[in-house]
Amino acid sequence: MSKTHCTSKSTHREGRDSQDAVTIPAGTFSPFPQATLTISKNQAGFTLIEIMLAMTLLSVMMVLLFGTLRISAQSWEAGEGKVAQSGEAALVYQFFRRHLGVTQPLWQDFNPDQERAFSFVGRPDALQFVSPLPASAARPGLQMFSVYLRQMGGDKWLTVAVQPFFPEAEEQTAQDEGVVILKHVNSFQVGYFGMDPLSGANGWQDEWVDREALPRLVRIRIVRDNELYWPDMFIALKAAADTAVDPEFSDGIDQGFD
Repeated sequence: MSKTHCTSKSTHREGRDSQDAVTIPAGTFSPFPQATLTISKNQAGFTLIEIMLAMTLLSVMMVLLFGTLRISAQSWEAGEGKVAQSGEAALVYQFFRRHLGVTQPLWQDFNPDQERAFSFVGRPDALQFVSPLPASAARPGLQMFSVYLRQMGGDKWLTVAVQPFFPEAEEQTAQDEGVVILKHVNSFQVGYFGMDPLSGANGWQDEWVDREALPRLVRIRIVRDNELYWPDMFIALKAAADTAVDPEFSDGIDQGFD
């Protein structure tokens, strides 16, 4: 009986295998003649749903990857902008600290036909002062600095014009050399701290004109077109005094430094 049962199982398995098998006809070309090619149902490929699911997951991963790259690029550009802004602010501050801080209280009394005038002139949006250039400069000595906003089309540039304080020759004046120190400026405001000639009290004033002494402090406020915040700059004038240096003693002032 067991033998009959085993024979039945074997016959059943062979019958099921014969259903899964694909027999190549005798007249068909085959590298293995008379061979039987068997394809198992367990070796089936991917279904359409599996392929679509894999493509969807791949698309989501690509979107996330490119989004991360875009955010990284924006962060990099923002960081470069901050570095550039800090560099410009440091450059402008160093200019005013180096030159405005050592302003000399001198009188312009070179032309006998003109009334003498104090060299320092401060207005709400412009500034004029005398300061020395170092001996290593191409044109050392005392120079007249004029800082103002120059309109260039639809833009405003903070410009510095420099010329020698002492005339090079009789009836001869050197031309200004305008240098742009900052572009895209919305406004340039200057304030002056010192004694008010009307009240006699110290305080901030919008102008410093027709005075005989330097202000104690100069406040510079710059607003950029890109609305980036610039802190106010406060420059202390080292040579500030109640009276200016008399013209006859101007030759005794050092006109350069190392």
